[in-house]
Amino acid sequence: MKTLLNLILLFSISAFARGGDINNLALTPPMGWNSWNKFGCNVSEELIMGMADAIVKAGMAKAGYEYVVIDDCWQVGRDSAGNILADAKRFPHGIKYLADYIHSIGLKFGIYSCAGSKTCQGRPGSRGYQFQDAMQYAAWGVDYLKFDWCYDEGQKAEAAYKTMSDALKSVKRPIVFSICEWGESKPWLWGKGIGNLWRTTADIRDCYNCLFDWGGVGVLNIIDLQADLYKYAGPGHWNDPDMLEIGNGGMTSDEYKTHFSMWSMMAAPLMAGNDIRNMDKETRDILTNADVIAVNQDSLGKQAIRFMDMGDHEIWAKPLNNGEIAICFMNRGETEWKLNYDWLKNTMYFARDINIRKKEYAIRDLWQHKVIGTTKQNMSQIIAPHGVLMVRLYETK
Repeated sequence: MKTLLNLILLFSISAFARGGDINNLALTPPMGWNSWNKFGCNVSEELIMGMADAIVKAGMAKAGYEYVVIDDCWQVGRDSAGNILADAKRFPHGIKYLADYIHSIGLKFGIYSCAGSKTCQGRPGSRGYQFQDAMQYAAWGVDYLKFDWCYDEGQKAEAAYKTMSDALKSVKRPIVFSICEWGESKPWLWGKGIGNLWRTTADIRDCYNCLFDWGGVGVLNIIDLQADLYKYAGPGHWNDPDMLEIGNGGMTSDEYKTHFSMWSMMAAPLMAGNDIRNMDKETRDILTNADVIAVNQDSLGKQAIRFMDMGDHEIWAKPLNNGEIAICFMNRGETEWKLNYDWLKNTMYFARDINIRKKEYAIRDLWQHKVIGTTKQNMSQIIAPHGVLMVRLYETK
């Protein structure tokens, strides 16, 4: 037994030496689709392949969505050697077949597990099998791992996630690592170098402003929880306010635009969670807004700062890599915001390279997709209740 353990340890050390650098992955916030928000445990090979096809057909792949992630309930047990087993009825051809298909249409494949002995839905977790599971995922062609925090049995989060991180680094395949312990141990303080993104809050719910006793939170609540974490985000390591609910029916169009705008301003991963096969044009237009996505995917990797807090009215600013800046005027209130913004009076600078008083900037409305003025004049706009005005400032010639 001792010889066997030594051989396992030697293999783990040598494999780790061959591993890649997790910091070179996810240099912009990951974009993709995850099964949980819409389908929960009702996942199958047919569903995931159909959703991958829809991502391409709907233009979402072209817009930047690349990861197709199957969440909980794909796994049912382990074999006599400890290898994780997929549900043979729901995934009759196996996980590698599914991953190969997703790769064949130009997308990447993600999977789910848990740091505990069981997943949140009671399926087998990865505790005690981290290196074995990592090798299996690599063999299947996994590109992304979401790692949950149920049945943790008193583990320390940082140590538990580092173990899985080391396991992923030990395999030759680059796998983006998504830490999902709901922000309970402040992973923004220790997650860099261990994971590529870390959840900052409890699970999102399809509502604008809501709190649940069991931990679910709405969009506005999440924004407030994430607001002060901007200094921890950057290329390869992102604050994750959870997946998108756009298209699932619980919010208005203006609220969904706020949801998408603010996730983009906060440099958050953009993981759609709706049924892409049946989404309407309004949902597709929100999820594929190239102007807003460009702000999210900006290579500078800055998370927006809440520049002004006026109660129901807020102004958020996000520096961009070319000396430009994205600004989001967010109306939290129940009535219209009749904005009349004097750039010269209210704003000296938003960032080191942005000084409104010294230079003139054009103002592009990122939802109307047009220039609506310059910073030399006041900006007058009506912002709907729970809505936003999201603009990009760029220097005029």
